[in-house]
Amino acid sequence: MPDELVILLGSAASIGVVHTVIGPDHYLPFTAMARARGWSLRRTLWITAGCGLGHVLSSVVLGAIGIAAGITLRSLKRFESGRGEAAGWALIAFGLVYLTWSLVRLFRGRTHAHTHVHPDGTRHAHSHAHQDEHAHAHTAKSGNLVPWSLFVIFVLGPCEPLIPLLMFPAAVLSPGAVALVAAVFSLATIATMLALVGLTTAGLRVVRPRSLDRFGQPIAGALVVLCGVAIKLGL
Repeated sequence: MPDELVILLGSAASIGVVHTVIGPDHYLPFTAMARARGWSLRRTLWITAGCGLGHVLSSVVLGAIGIAAGITLRSLKRFESGRGEAAGWALIAFGLVYLTWSLVRLFRGRTHAHTHVHPDGTRHAHSHAHQDEHAHAHTAKSGNLVPWSLFVIFVLGPCEPLIPLLMFPAAVLSPGAVALVAAVFSLATIATMLALVGLTTAGLRVVRPRSLDRFGQPIAGALVVLCGVAIKLGL
């Protein structure tokens, strides 16, 4: 194996890990939604893996098209930057919609009292919430919407570090080297996403802050919004 390829593969693995760790949008949305929606760890990891695969494959396909068409690195990076803008806005929009929806549900779910008068003249009051009466309807309608929304957003989101990694072996090595670099970067990125989501999800289940029991869904929406803002600010 050429020394250049060994260096490239090491760079692809390390960059895949680092760019995932420093980008909270790669794992916090899954952790937040898993806690808010009551997903099992297994389902959370499957959703994370699917979104991660769509995330890296979209950039791999774009890079392959760019290499085949002879598009310059600068042009590809400009296009990837535009995709990043779109992904940031999409996360913000999704988070705001989810935040609004969850706040409406929370407000409607507030307990209130009903007074009853019995034939003998005695009165008593009891409090209840209407939220639980219709919870099954909300779950049925939105159970698959959240994972698919996240998948679309992650397909839009670029893996900007991957493009330069692909262009160099395309220029000086072979198509097989390009595929190998892409595979190593993709595996490192997805594996890191799964590890971070698994750790943070398990950690929340151990700690179980009481505020998350009542405000978990609004908090999840707010975290997704903040992730979108972080992308927009280049954090």
